[in-house]
Amino acid sequence: MTVRVLVVDDQEIVRTALRLVIDRREGLSVVGEAGDGEQAVAQAVALRPDVVLMDVRMPGTTGVEATGRIVREWPGPGPVPRVLVLTTFDLDEYVHAALRAGAVGFLLKNSRPEQLAEALRAAAAGEPVLAPTVARRLIDTVTALPPALLPTAPAPGPADVMLTEREVQVLVLVARGLSNARIAADLGLSEAAVKSRVNRILTRLGLENRVQAALYAHRAGLA
Repeated sequence: MTVRVLVVDDQEIVRTALRLVIDRREGLSVVGEAGDGEQAVAQAVALRPDVVLMDVRMPGTTGVEATGRIVREWPGPGPVPRVLVLTTFDLDEYVHAALRAGAVGFLLKNSRPEQLAEALRAAAAGEPVLAPTVARRLIDTVTALPPALLPTAPAPGPADVMLTEREVQVLVLVARGLSNARIAADLGLSEAAVKSRVNRILTRLGLENRVQAALYAHRAGLA
């Protein structure tokens, strides 16, 4: 199925460039554009895209505010669009604010076209997407918290006892912020096989999500 994308950015030249990049990728299609947060909310409701590619810093209603309104006030019918934040700025406050508002991922504008296409597909599938540099800083921020504030997760043990060699390889790549599609390409597996292994990793380690998996890998010295 084609992933339908709404592009939001206050610069027309950026929207045009993004449309060219996205429309040239198989299985992706830009269905609309918006130049600010207010337009983004209105277009999301009118067009029902699968993914909203959202800029952060815009005049008036910001990308973070628009993300919160789309995710939390979605009128339906149909599923809530996934919001993938795309920005020049990788400041921690933007990352945290966007994720708290309900964005499924955070990507930088210096990402390669292939990375953007991969991230859009992953976001449409409900997978969290973080630029590798952002994922690294987010993990460092969380692991620096006092123990009482850390997310609940088992203490890391010998990975080779609980996981197969291939599952350890997948876990390391999850900790680097790679999507299932990128992991599949790196390891020569199908996306379905990677998704299955990620689910097994979470089950075997008693974890709830990929963020906890990344933290586990970090604590175990794998990442």
